[in-house]
Amino acid sequence: MYAALLVIVLAGLAGPLSSSGRSPLVPAIVGEIVAGAVLGRTGFAIIDPSTPDNSFLYALGFVMLMLVAGSHVQMRGPAMMSGARPAGLAFAVVALLAVPAGLAIRAWFAPSTPAALFPVLLAGSSAAVAFPILKERGLLGPQIAFLLAWIPLADAVTVLIMPLTLIGAAGIPLALVGDAAIVAVTVGALMGGRYVADRRWALTLRDLSRSRGWALQLRIALVLLIGLSLIAGQTGGSTLLAGFGAGLVLASLRAPDRLEVQLSGLAEGFFVPAFFVLLGAQLDFRALSADPDAIGLALVLSAAALAIHLAAARIAAPGSWSAYGLAASAQLGMPAAAASLGLATGALTPPIAAAIVAAGCLTVLPASLGTRRLAAKVPAGTAGSPSLTVD
Repeated sequence: MYAALLVIVLAGLAGPLSSSGRSPLVPAIVGEIVAGAVLGRTGFAIIDPSTPDNSFLYALGFVMLMLVAGSHVQMRGPAMMSGARPAGLAFAVVALLAVPAGLAIRAWFAPSTPAALFPVLLAGSSAAVAFPILKERGLLGPQIAFLLAWIPLADAVTVLIMPLTLIGAAGIPLALVGDAAIVAVTVGALMGGRYVADRRWALTLRDLSRSRGWALQLRIALVLLIGLSLIAGQTGGSTLLAGFGAGLVLASLRAPDRLEVQLSGLAEGFFVPAFFVLLGAQLDFRALSADPDAIGLALVLSAAALAIHLAAARIAAPGSWSAYGLAASAQLGMPAAAASLGLATGALTPPIAAAIVAAGCLTVLPASLGTRRLAAKVPAGTAGSPSLTVD
């Protein structure tokens, strides 16, 4: 067990190494997926993602990934409020364009896949990918309010819908019950957390935790995350929604810097890199390379995602449409989740699953270019709006 874990941790270092340049275009997760592929089914088969230990690590890494994505979403604040209206318009345009485009792609390249999958993938964005890039560029502020509202909106809606496209009609009613329970617990946690946050006993416990090293807030966050994941596992509900909901609670309660550092070390230092390494090990890129239709699917799916988001940005934010559209097109988080769930349920074949992840990888470079253009035109920390001139 420890030998396999050591290999996974070492493989995860390929992520930071691949993005360690002065102006990196490729985020760390791409390097982690590539390392997993080299050591997994595509390459030397050193990592076996199907073992019980690796499967457990994979599942934990996945919910941790969604927790990190949710924790970047600020549901309140001036940035979200000022960007809400154009973001809603942009997502509506994306959704309208994604349906015919996704159905056409399915009919041409993968007619046996669930009908709603490709429209949902095309409509999504990935906070787990885009927000770290934006943070690195110093752009998580009101100067890009439109983008900070658009990406979480698209992420939240598609996180809820995407799993339902892959579990089959028979499992949807119970899954919807599970999703409703996850939403109810998340809302209850939000309300309860706000209620007790300023109580004297809660402040006393927080001070004791800090002074005695108990890490109580981290433990409570993990209880919420695992509890929501348990609901998802028992009902067939969305583990994406479970992790995302736990992250929303943390973001809404404005977790202290100490908790943010603890979660960052736990998730981004271990579980999330392990997830992407194991995902890469699970995917069969050899099968992709031997299947012309799968290669075409990867290329067309990524191109369609870029085109749809650029068109939506052109309508919703005409003064800065290209940079915003490119930045919002990053979709690696959702394709990775779709490939994982599709392989587990048998809804996707290995070549199609690999093509979906490859398409997501192909959107990362344009998204990085878009954020670089925003950083060049918008000084970090300055005020701004969706009408900033970038073109």
